[in-house]
Parts: sequence; C-alpha cells; structure tokens
Amino acid sequence: MKSYRLNTLALALCLTAGLGACASQPRPGAAAKPAATAVPAATPSSPATAPAKLEVGITADMQSAEVMVDGKPVTIMRNQNAENTVNPAFAKTSRKCPPFCIQPFELAPGVKTIGELEMIDFLKRLPNDPNLLVIDSRTPDWLERGSIPGAVNIPWDRLNIGKSDPITVQEILTKQLGVVERDGFWDYSNAKTLVLFCNGQWCGQSPTNIKGLLKIGYPPSKLFWYRGGMQEWEILGLSTVKPSR
Repeated sequence: MKSYRLNTLALALCLTAGLGACASQPRPGAAAKPAATAVPAATPSSPATAPAKLEVGITADMQSAEVMVDGKPVTIMRNQNAENTVNPAFAKTSRKCPPFCIQPFELAPGVKTIGELEMIDFLKRLPNDPNLLVIDSRTPDWLERGSIPGAVNIPWDRLNIGKSDPITVQEILTKQLGVVERDGFWDYSNAKTLVLFCNGQWCGQSPTNIKGLLKIGYPPSKLFWYRGGMQEWEILGLSTVKPSR
C-alpha cells in the first residue's frame, strides 16, 4: 500500500485555498473544533419490530432489515401507508445550478457507486466490521430532518480538503478514518472502508469529500458513494432516525 507525505495535505491546502489562507491556519496545538458528531440512536420512523408480513417490502425476498445503532436494534423498513407521500424537505425538483448540479453516476475511477440495497448490506455489516464507516456528509441543520440509521455525521465542510481547518482534517483522518501517521508519511494500509452520502444526485457535499480524499492518497477501492442519498432514501419510504435530544 502506498504511503503519502504529510506535506501532500499542506500542498493541497495551499493550491486550493492560496498561500495566504495556509498562513492564517491555526498553529499546531491550537484548539480545534470537534471533528464530527455521531448520529445518536433515536426512535425510528418505523416500528422497532416489523410485522410478520408487510404489504410493502424492501424486495420480494426482504421484508425489512435490522441494523444496530449505538448498540440498539433499529428496523429498516418501508413506509406501509399506501397514501404516504415524500417528505416535503426532499420534494423539490429544482435548485439553482451551480451549486446544486446533477452529479455523474461514476464519480471517480475506482470509486464504486451504490444503491439502496448495497447501502442496507453495509449497514447490516457495521456491528461486526470495525473497519467500515457509513458517513452522512451533510451539515447539522439537514441532519435534524433525519438520517440513515447507523450513519455517523462528519459534515462535509469539516473534511473539505483545501478549505477546512487542516488540524481538524488531520484529526478526522487519524481518529475516525483509520489513517496512520508513520515517519512523516500518511499510511493508508489500515484505513477504513468509507460509504459516503449526502442529499441526493444534485448534492455536491459527499462528492467534494470523496474527491478531496483521493487527492491526498486515500485508496479509491476503500471509497463507496451512495449517489441517491437522502432524497432517494425518503422517496422509497425507508426508515430514518433523528438526533436524540
């Protein structure tokens, strides 16, 4: 596995934000904002225990799926109300572009785009795979409207390579993503497999983070992108959780 010099991150920061921005960054050891906020377990929008037979299944062979959120089981299932309509927060079809432009299906070479069934499979694997992390890249105001059970919130603007506080970026890399600093290099040998998402096909938050990680050497084989994001998840009536109070 390749290793990358730490000053690659500094170079990316300078190239993107300019030398003046690099000079104004906090000194080493300065206090930094918290790197991320986990999405706490909350009462799911669907019952914790699914009925034996559902009118609206996930697939013909899958009625529901149980995932663990903070050590507690949460059932992912589709809304059973045949008259239900999409969450108004995700009903809008048109937003100003730029910045809310349609993203390509293939985000970058080697980065796999996934759908809802693959996402559910990743969520089911979380309790037994410490090297797997599902990341909600949205900002906290969007998080309040609901997230995918099992996801951890790392706001995109905290991990925006080239624009975010470099100390915060470094803390996220080492403390949450499994990247190791070794003899002046970034070592990605034990970096976690990441599944990132944001609001949908028109949202550039998780794509920005994925492209930034690639620039500093994160292995593309360890990056997965749920392109449909929260809009597709909500359109399909799948269970969501909200931060606990």
